[in-house]
Amino acid sequence: MSRPIDILFLGDIILDVPDPDHWLSGIAEVTRGADLVIGHLEVPHTLRGEELEGDVPAPGAEPAHLAALARANIGMLSMAGNHIADCGAIGIADTNAELDRLGIAHAGADADLSRARRPAIVARDGRRIALLSYNCVGPEISWAAESRAGSAYVRVRAADGGPSRPQADLVEADPASVAQMQADIAAARQEADILVVALHKGITHRPAALAPYERPLAHAAIEAGADVVVGHHAHITRGIEFHRGRPIFHGLGNGCVVTHALTPAQDHPARAEWAERRKTMFGFEPDPAYPLAPFHPEAVNGLIGRCRIHPGGRIETGFLPIWFAPPGRPVIPEEPKGAAIADYIDRIGILAGLPPLARGRSAGSWVEIVEA
Repeated sequence: MSRPIDILFLGDIILDVPDPDHWLSGIAEVTRGADLVIGHLEVPHTLRGEELEGDVPAPGAEPAHLAALARANIGMLSMAGNHIADCGAIGIADTNAELDRLGIAHAGADADLSRARRPAIVARDGRRIALLSYNCVGPEISWAAESRAGSAYVRVRAADGGPSRPQADLVEADPASVAQMQADIAAARQEADILVVALHKGITHRPAALAPYERPLAHAAIEAGADVVVGHHAHITRGIEFHRGRPIFHGLGNGCVVTHALTPAQDHPARAEWAERRKTMFGFEPDPAYPLAPFHPEAVNGLIGRCRIHPGGRIETGFLPIWFAPPGRPVIPEEPKGAAIADYIDRIGILAGLPPLARGRSAGSWVEIVEA
């Protein structure tokens, strides 16, 4: 343990169109230079399975596309999310089997709840890095159970008392479910030198906003022993804060999302209806230049999170601004666009009520951040 190690964090990843290496190529030079890259795999990679009812289902992606993640040095994936069970137990099993074959560690979705709650652990330079992954947005049918495949989860109460689902007004995490998450964290802490907790959480397609449960839940993870908390699901970048000196990336936005599943012109009734309904729900019209990533106009502003872990445990936190070029490919922007995206990250955190951050020195395009 003679040197710092760099861990990078990517948000949602969906690669269900051809040539996955092309879509990752705009950031691959950066990811290949890290000791470890952790991303979130949004959909199952399978050619089998039955469509899950209860949410707007995502199609299964080509299993062969996962190899592009390995080629880009993405070595660890969180998988607990609202779409990972969309092709049923077979879809999860096929995805896990291919990730195992490729040597990509994964956490958060498995054949039953006990296995879904297990940490993934990898070693880098003599240090053990553990990842736990939880779905905080439902739908409940996608959650794993004692004898049902699905994702690990934290139950979050809906304001109307209805079931937990992505389109609900989710307001408060269930105390018993939080306690279970904290017990998992405490147990994983005993096995790891560095512990990352991934939370699939938040309000989709809305700039800046954090749901009432998000900060308390992230804080609870830190208080139980997490070194870093990362969030995803909103498909738009969120702010960053520190709690007890540990970083929380409230929303990493899209890591690399290229999919036909959200385009308005398609023959799947549920997906076509959702493509229209979300315009009204979230008040935006997708830019036609982004047919593979038809998200909120502000979602073109993105980031790659970074934590540099020193041998004594000190963490330097920063991020690299990224931009999504049409039709949805992440790239490292030239200046002054990179500086404008860094300013955007600052601004949305303040608008969401997060404490202001101070920027430290920057190396190249990387932005170092510290508590103000």
